[in-house]
Amino acid sequence: MRDQLRVPAAPDLAAAGPLAVATVIARLEGGAGVLALRGALAMDPQTCRVTIITGQGDQLIAAALAAGLEVVVEPALRAPIRPATDVRALRRLTALFAGQGFDVVHTHCAKAGALGRMAARRAGVARIVHTFHGFPFHEFQSRALRQAYVSIEQRLGRITDVALCVGAGVAAEAIRRELISPTRIATIGVSVDGPGRVRASREAGSPAARHRARAALGLPDDALVVGAVGRLTYQKAPEDFVTALGLLDRPGVIGLWVGGGELADRVRRHAESLPDGRFRLAGERGDVLDILPAFDVFALPSRYEGLPTVLIEAMICGVPVVATAVNAVPDLVIPGETGLLVPPRRPDLLATAIAHLLDSPATAGRMAAEASGRVAGRYGETALRDSLVAAYGMKAAIGGDAGRVLGTNPVRLAEVVG
Repeated sequence: MRDQLRVPAAPDLAAAGPLAVATVIARLEGGAGVLALRGALAMDPQTCRVTIITGQGDQLIAAALAAGLEVVVEPALRAPIRPATDVRALRRLTALFAGQGFDVVHTHCAKAGALGRMAARRAGVARIVHTFHGFPFHEFQSRALRQAYVSIEQRLGRITDVALCVGAGVAAEAIRRELISPTRIATIGVSVDGPGRVRASREAGSPAARHRARAALGLPDDALVVGAVGRLTYQKAPEDFVTALGLLDRPGVIGLWVGGGELADRVRRHAESLPDGRFRLAGERGDVLDILPAFDVFALPSRYEGLPTVLIEAMICGVPVVATAVNAVPDLVIPGETGLLVPPRRPDLLATAIAHLLDSPATAGRMAAEASGRVAGRYGETALRDSLVAAYGMKAAIGGDAGRVLGTNPVRLAEVVG
């Protein structure tokens, strides 16, 4: 296997052809990977040719290729900090950007955001866009490490034309930390669209959807199910979910985690303290909207977040929500109205909130209905596309033609839909 794999090669385009955009993300996985891919797919290929550059991501890479997108796999672009590998990735990305003549480089998350933006600057790319799905710094790091990350992001902000923040909470933090000029920040939402959303909205709270979802997961109809969806990583705090289940101490409650990741074995060992059958790992699944109705309560125990796609999906499906009060999560979870919030790293309070919703089905149902109404008609492909068109400096299409506007001045963001 060569160090850099191109799958498949794209045809040469004339200078007057579509805007050439490189979407760069270390892992085309999880919520950030889904949003990056949905953004690429939302663009009109007649006016914007998107190439995805990533280090890994089996399922979403396959989905991108199936949709006809060009994908470049760069194995040196990996999430862990490894100086020798990172220097290699920086050098290869710089050569790739310069050789392909991209008009825009759009980076996602911390590692690709750092290496991708530096490489784009070195290659002379006309416009550099970055999406903050969250931040590499958080309250559970040492003060010195947190400040180092903030300083790096501030320096990167000086070479960034537009920063797209997933959720108002993330945008507010970027402004408060002075990561980039406020005039170059836009708030965007995640995208949940397609037939799956229409069906989930129509069947929200229905016994039939619940029965099908439980059959798909092998869960009994008469159990109470508390579910979580996400990668088994430090960020998502799956160990707090397991601890909360133990503190809940309800014999009839099953805890289910959907998703895989590097902490899978550790989480299994942690769950050994629970009675048999009390906790289950469902692994990676591509049918999240179909299985969410199996949950009586959806729990998000994360240490830090952006605006998780699955949170919106749970609300679309009419599932009551308990989440940690981090980053942009309070954009959606309004305490007592659309769900319950608890502090991160407090599994005791997470257990208390879960128990409250299980014991008060009328209250839980009211909050779920309010949440479903709040997200109805929002977070679709059109809003995401409009955000990217503005960030990339493209004129809105008129009569089928789209102008190309690439300059050093920030784009106007008044029409960006968040």
